Amino acid sequence: MLDWERLADFMAQHQLLLHAGAWLYGTRRKLATAGMLLLVVMLGYHVVFGANGMVAYQHKRAENHKLQQDVLRLQQENGRISQKVRGLKSDPRAIEREAREQLKYARPGEVVYVAPEPRPQSSTATAQTR
Repeated sequence: MLDWERLADFMAQHQLLLHAGAWLYGTRRKLATAGMLLLVVMLGYHVVFGANGMVAYQHKRAENHKLQQDVLRLQQENGRISQKVRGLKSDPRAIEREAREQLKYARPGEVVYVAPEPRPQSSTATAQTR
């Protein structure tokens, strides 16, 4: 009987604690649902905006596409340059064309005309002539 009396005294002294425990036990499903909802929201935020989320993935994918285009462009340019080098090694017409363009060579009897480079016009020059 002694234990029942002590339990009755405890319950009388700690009514607030007992009410809080009863409320907590009654709302345990709501609290678990709220906790799971919070966990899902945090996980969703991490999936979309995290370090390896969808936003970062889209940026990396766009960068990869741009780099692939750059590689393709550089491969085409490399092919053109390689073809030009092969031509300069073996084709006499290509060698002559480069000599004429870069070194200003001419055949005997030809006259080469070189146009002067245009002078840059600046806004200060027109102001001074007024």
